[in-house]
Amino acid sequence: MSVSPRLLQRQRSSCVYSSIHGFNQDEIKEKLQAFHGGSIDLLKQDSGIAVLTINNPSRMNAFSGSMMIDLEERVSQLENWPEGKGLIVQGAAETFCSGSDLNAVRAISNQQDGMKMCMFMQNALTRLLRLPLISVALVEGRALGGGAELTTACDFRLMEAGSVIQFVHKHMGLVPGWGGAARLVHLVGSQNALKLLGGAVKVDPELGVNIGLVDGVLEGHQKTEGAAPLLQQAENWLSRYTKGPAPVIQAVKKVVLSGRELPLSEALRTEKDIFGTVWGAPANLEALASKSKHK
Repeated sequence: MSVSPRLLQRQRSSCVYSSIHGFNQDEIKEKLQAFHGGSIDLLKQDSGIAVLTINNPSRMNAFSGSMMIDLEERVSQLENWPEGKGLIVQGAAETFCSGSDLNAVRAISNQQDGMKMCMFMQNALTRLLRLPLISVALVEGRALGGGAELTTACDFRLMEAGSVIQFVHKHMGLVPGWGGAARLVHLVGSQNALKLLGGAVKVDPELGVNIGLVDGVLEGHQKTEGAAPLLQQAENWLSRYTKGPAPVIQAVKKVVLSGRELPLSEALRTEKDIFGTVWGAPANLEALASKSKHK
């Protein structure tokens, strides 16, 4: 598949690591590709909301090497989706994700390869978070280790009643390596992040809401009579933030992203540039012609 120069530039600007950091993406992809199993499935819907499914049920949706590559490729597709407005990340077969497949981890347990895998996944998840789409992780069952880190790479997190998010890295003699610790501090503060990582705390929906990690709790339709399927509930929840033309929703995400990541003066200049893309554009002109905000 050919990739446009514009898309390549967008990918590079969203990445944390490049060749100047000694990172060779093709090299690590060749190593990861040797460890097969599972898939990352992407469904783009006419509503502008896409569904990304972590699909490796026999290993609690753990990431094999080939799935890490799948993730990077699916993110590339979403970066190049002009009609996109929202994204739901879910796991197959009633569980979210249990992190890395231990078979792949053991095979690349030397420090050099581990660091390359770390950089690859930090790039992929940073690009996921920086997508011009409003994203939500739909946590059903368990999100463990790297799966917990994956939830932090979305703008929002919804949990099914009875589900758990747990940063179990300490039990494996590790700390997060996919960017989860840095993102967690931004989400819940350093004190709560230290508790969750140092204690490998099991975060249930109530605790998640209390510390600001979780944005909503859903009732499973199999457990609560009359409840809609979880994915439908998540789409309904997300749709309140994705109503409207795609260029406007994408602009909303971009200005929030710049405010979150950039120094104030740079964020203001970026906001000005993004404002310029929607001022006088079709959605703005249509709204001016048909509405009065002063009524």
